[in-house]
Amino acid sequence: MADQPITPEQQLNIELTEEMADGEYANLAIITHSFAEFVVDFINVMPNVPKAKVKSRIVMTPQHAKRLMKALIDNVKRFEAQYGNIKDQEQQTMPFNFGAPTAQA
Repeated sequence: MADQPITPEQQLNIELTEEMADGEYANLAIITHSFAEFVVDFINVMPNVPKAKVKSRIVMTPQHAKRLMKALIDNVKRFEAQYGNIKDQEQQTMPFNFGAPTAQA
């Protein structure tokens, strides 16, 4: 399915509740997948605290995961065009194991 502009007949009305409007802060994402789905766990890790809770879990199809990846790439490019390059920090190793397979954030 090629990306095509949404026509007025196809518009989607999206509601953002007050509870969701504040959002959740996360500084770690753990991504796992099977043949049928991608699971993204968003976590807020606090310094010097060896335990952290998953703040949000998003489950999506591989097709939606790829669309999300493309949307993130596009938005990062636009952000950097406006504000300058985002500097990568050195990869930090976690001193604890969440019991999940190795993932990228």
